[in-house]
Amino acid sequence: MYVMKVIVDNKIPYIKGVIEALADEVVFLPGKEFNPETIKDADALIIRTRTQCDKQLLAGSKVKFIGTATIGFDHIDTVYCKEAGITWTNCPGCNAGAVEQYIHSVLALLQTEKGLDLKNTCIGIIGVGHVGERIRHLAGQLGMDILLNDPPRNDKGEEGFSDLHTLEQKCDIITFHTPLERKGKYSTFHLADEKFFRSLERHPYIINTSRGEVIDTKALLQALNTKRISGAVIDVWENEPNIDKELLDKVFIGTPHIAGYSADGKLNATRMVLEAFCKFFGKPINFHIELPEKPQAEYNPDPTIRQIQTYNPHDDCNMLKTHIKEFEQLRGNYKLRRE
Repeated sequence: MYVMKVIVDNKIPYIKGVIEALADEVVFLPGKEFNPETIKDADALIIRTRTQCDKQLLAGSKVKFIGTATIGFDHIDTVYCKEAGITWTNCPGCNAGAVEQYIHSVLALLQTEKGLDLKNTCIGIIGVGHVGERIRHLAGQLGMDILLNDPPRNDKGEEGFSDLHTLEQKCDIITFHTPLERKGKYSTFHLADEKFFRSLERHPYIINTSRGEVIDTKALLQALNTKRISGAVIDVWENEPNIDKELLDKVFIGTPHIAGYSADGKLNATRMVLEAFCKFFGKPINFHIELPEKPQAEYNPDPTIRQIQTYNPHDDCNMLKTHIKEFEQLRGNYKLRRE
């Protein structure tokens, strides 16, 4: 009798108790324990960004389906998967609301602690996909001036986009929401490099919640040291989990890759990956996942203060600065955070 086996990253939330009803055998493993030996007889893998799915891992295995409970998929060798007949799926937009919450709180802190008048501030949004669109809507609600940069959309003939040079000249805040592309026309690897920082005219605040490699760490440190920028908010880092301590010490806010880690965003990702799993294996989509209730905070009439009370990134920053060596544990055991 055929037995379907699935291996699941044990840090994916809200999946235990659900996936067992969809597969005959389920094995939960830490992401670092996905190796050729442990996955060779699996039909499907459900993973996070820490598992590199390439020929080295997959060659000779039975794997037919890979679901990553993340927006990004640069950890999946899509060319090899196509050659090997392996279907893969990601979860675009799953945590857009969580990143919006993070950015909203960051903007509130820039206003209350750095004195920015958001209604007289220009924000540049680089990468206007699921998340970037949410940030554009948020910035509009806050009365900010907005410049958008998205070369792929611009090249398709869509209107309303500016080139990078315009953002470098006019923006007081620049926030990155691009995928990581290491080559090609739309490469984003080290998009913010030394040349980028030298071109900034208004000493903006830099925010990165996309991928660490989108910003060149050395160039960012130099920009901070020479006051080319007013400050930085960094959630994603080059060389995670071995992040640059000097950079962490110098940023306004530094967090352990958790901008999208609301309970709501995590549930969305788990639901999307399970739906894709069911469709691939021809199973009915009849599972149900429930979230814990939202904690009730004391009401504050000031919406800016209310936003910070709802979620304050300084808490995660202080935790990371105190436990920099525990980057992965801080992510894997992240507290409950509702949108």
